[in-house]
Amino acid sequence: MSKILFVLTGADLWTLADGTRHPTGYWAEEVVVPYRAVKAAGHQVVVATPGGVVPPVDRASLAAEVNGGQDRADEIARAVAEIAELREPVKVAEVDLGDFAAVFYPGGHGPMEDLAVDADSGRLLVTALDSGKPLAVVCHGPAALLAAVRADGSNAFAGYRAAAFTNEEETQGGLAGQAKWLLQDRLTDVGVDVRPAEPWAPHVIVDRNLITGQNPASSAPVAEELLKLLG
Repeated sequence: MSKILFVLTGADLWTLADGTRHPTGYWAEEVVVPYRAVKAAGHQVVVATPGGVVPPVDRASLAAEVNGGQDRADEIARAVAEIAELREPVKVAEVDLGDFAAVFYPGGHGPMEDLAVDADSGRLLVTALDSGKPLAVVCHGPAALLAAVRADGSNAFAGYRAAAFTNEEETQGGLAGQAKWLLQDRLTDVGVDVRPAEPWAPHVIVDRNLITGQNPASSAPVAEELLKLLG
């Protein structure tokens, strides 16, 4: 049994361009599906957040319309309630990567608010990347990569091929026009080779030890690739 670190947002609000706050958190499916996969494979999960705060679920991610119906939405909500690790997070700043075999960052708009600028998370990501351990990131989770800055000021993920929530998906979701910045654009600006695919369809890219997924539908295949790299 290996320990897998799940790094989640601690933000329940996303500040938009006009200063208004959009309710957010982590996207439930992007936690539940990979959690189930790694637990079924016999691994242990530890959750970490900035400051060790209990991560908030984005209530929108529990709605029937984004889960293919009310039955699935209810199932996801029950799963969130049953994941004890979500109620007992450790502080990102206190994580010893040596204790873990792999790292996973789910999305939701929350990471756009906190993990994108969290220096402790950024240092953890640089260490994880350089360690060669599997590092999986999905949807808006790649916002955290923006804080992974080396001593020379360069982004540790510059030159890596990656999938992330796209400008087109943000536009179709109705929030692109209100955002301070768009994830695809900002990642491209720091040198990440973002390769968008069809909106809302599963899309996963593996580049060395980095596994990235474009959207919630990519959660399951991202988890599969993570388990492959773990062997």
